[in-house]
Amino acid sequence: MGPFTKDLLKDKTVLITGGATGLGRAMGEKFLELGARLAICGRREDVLKTAAGEMSTLGQEVYYKSCDVRDPDQVHKLVDAVEQHFGNINVLVNNAAGNFISPTERLSHRGVDAVLNIVLHGTFYMTLEIGKRWIEQGVSGTVLNIVTTYASTGSGYVVPSAAAKAGVLALTRSLAVEWARYGIRHVAIAPGPFPTEGAWSRLSPTPEFEEKMINRVPLARVGDKEELGNLAAYLISDYAGYINGDVITIDGGEWLQGAGQFNELAEITAEQWDELGTLTRRGK
Repeated sequence: MGPFTKDLLKDKTVLITGGATGLGRAMGEKFLELGARLAICGRREDVLKTAAGEMSTLGQEVYYKSCDVRDPDQVHKLVDAVEQHFGNINVLVNNAAGNFISPTERLSHRGVDAVLNIVLHGTFYMTLEIGKRWIEQGVSGTVLNIVTTYASTGSGYVVPSAAAKAGVLALTRSLAVEWARYGIRHVAIAPGPFPTEGAWSRLSPTPEFEEKMINRVPLARVGDKEELGNLAAYLISDYAGYINGDVITIDGGEWLQGAGQFNELAEITAEQWDELGTLTRRGK
C-alpha cells in the first residue's frame, strides 16, 4: 500500500489515456489500490480488455473503451461513455504518448504528425472535452499531464516529442491560471528514465546507450513504477489541493546533470541510424 491510507482516492473517478500499458497502467493500479474508480482508454481493444480484467483484481471493476485521442469525435464519445458508466469524472490523466528517436533531418512530416497529434492535440482534445463539462456542470476537477524532463530544456533526436511536450507543459501552466476560478487544478509530472515494455527499447537503441542513460542519473538507477504511482496518487488527491500549475520532476536528478535527455545520441553513427531505421520500420 505504501505511504497512503487505502481510502485516499475513495469516491474519485479517474480516466487515464493510454492506461492499459506502461506508466499509465502503473498509475492506474496504484489508484485502484487507494480506492479510486478507474476508466482506461487506448487504441487497442484487446489490450484494454486484458488489462482491465487483470487490474480489476486490485479493486472494483475497471471500465475500458477504445479511443484514438487524435479524433475529437472519439474523445467526445469516450467521455460520454465514462460519465454514463460512473456518473462523473473527477480526474483526467493525460498519459497517452508517442515517441521515437531519429535525427531530425531524417523525419518526414508524417513522423512529426504522428507524435504531435497524439501528445499535443490528443491532450488538448481530452482537456477541452472534460474541462468544458466541468465548467458547465459547476464541478471541480484535476488534470494531471505526463510530460518529460526535456519539455523545459528541449532535446535533440526526439524533437517532435520535445516540441509537443513543451506545448503540454504550457497548456498545464496556462489553464492552471485560467481555469482555477472554476475549481479546476492542472498539474504535471516529468518522469526521467522509467523502463517500460516497448517504449524503453525504442528509445534505448543500444545496450551501451542504455548504460549511459543510467549513468547520467546521479542516483545511478532508473525509476521504479511504484515511485511514479505514489507521486501521481498524491498529486490527484485532496492533500495536493494547493498545488496548481506546477510540474514535478521525478528523475533521480538526471536533468540537473545535463539538459537534453537524448543529446548523447550524437555518438550514434549514420550506419547505426540506418540499421535502427530498418528495425523501426519492421516494428522490432
